[in-house]
Amino acid sequence: MPAKVDPDACTGCGACAEACAVDAIAVDDVAKVNADLCTECGACLDACPVEAISQS
Repeated sequence: MPAKVDPDACTGCGACAEACAVDAIAVDDVAKVNADLCTECGACLDACPVEAISQS
């Protein structure tokens, strides 16, 4: 399952986008994952300092 961002928890820091090797994450005010590009590698989950990303 592609990564999902909790917009209430996301601070928009961009750590997840930097960690994403396939550029599946864009950050405006909060991060948004392009499910078509996400490879479900989990790098964004590990990079998020506020644990706003999940794969469930």
